Amino acid sequence: MILKRLTILNYRNIATAELAFSPKINCFVGQNGEGKTNVLDAIYFLSLTKSMANSIDSMNVRHGEEMMMVQGVYDLNGTEEEISIGMKLHQKKHVKRNKKEYKRLAEHIGLLPLIIASPNDSTIISGGSEERRRLMDVVISQYDSEYMTALITYNKALQQRNAMLKAEEEPNPEIISIYEEMMAENGERIFAKRQAFIEEFIPVFQRFYTIISEGEETVSLSYTSHCQRGDLLDLIQRDRQKDRIVGYSLHGIHKDELEMTLDGYPIKREGSQGQNKTYMISLKLAQFDFLKRTGSQTTPLLLLDDIFDKLDAQRVEQIVNLVSSDAFGQIFITDTNREHLDKILERSQGNHKIFHVKAGNVNNKG
Repeated sequence: MILKRLTILNYRNIATAELAFSPKINCFVGQNGEGKTNVLDAIYFLSLTKSMANSIDSMNVRHGEEMMMVQGVYDLNGTEEEISIGMKLHQKKHVKRNKKEYKRLAEHIGLLPLIIASPNDSTIISGGSEERRRLMDVVISQYDSEYMTALITYNKALQQRNAMLKAEEEPNPEIISIYEEMMAENGERIFAKRQAFIEEFIPVFQRFYTIISEGEETVSLSYTSHCQRGDLLDLIQRDRQKDRIVGYSLHGIHKDELEMTLDGYPIKREGSQGQNKTYMISLKLAQFDFLKRTGSQTTPLLLLDDIFDKLDAQRVEQIVNLVSSDAFGQIFITDTNREHLDKILERSQGNHKIFHVKAGNVNNKG
């Protein structure tokens, strides 16, 4: 898959931009806060119909403006596809494929597979378990539409059950049982897909980490879920009264955890900044590799947002070697340090473009 052209209007700090891209490497150079990440965010928005930085769509409209629009023209396995997302303030967004609006946004997810690595990924290690569940959800949802449907249904049932648990009046046992059955049925389906994904994902992740670290450390992942304790419906219903006391559901796949280790110890406690960064980049490259072999059977886009900070020269060199290889397709990279980009461009055989970004203005410099 190739993103050929990108048009941006009033998206975050970018007033207007019309960009034509290289099919291989596209670099965005500029100081922090100028808008480099916002270009990548616009590309992310077209793939997943939401911003990676702000889940509230109206917050992505440029200050002082009433509407925004992002449009991309893609070469998808030889077929040209035009995707556009537009919205006016205080109105819902409209997502269109070849000028025809989707009835359900879930129909779009997976069409344009994409992986992004950014400084925000540090929360996958340092943040709560929801960050690590999202790591699984983002990948699986892009190649398995049934997973996304199950996840949406589960979350709706969870919200309804929690609302009944918080209410002053005692929950109607027949109604709350319906929500519990929906949680259990979809939760077990989600668990099975997460478990299968992680089993296949771990060796790929370990391979990338070994390459980048040159074998200096050993890493692993361990997936834990309430579903491993037995029948999920029994577990949820058994603790209904306890849940009523605390006001929310204590058991279910919304409590799943992905434990991350470095040399057998939790990386959250033991990892240095460089090790944490290597861990996160390895996870992202493994996600890319996984998506490439599944789903829409097309090479995903790879977005690398300021990933080289906190890494020593040897690890930067290994990452450069990896992403410059034929295993990766079209890449979008931001950095304030031109030296990192020049190392990558040396291997691109001239198949690249450089864009300079300043105060929301994006200009092609080569």
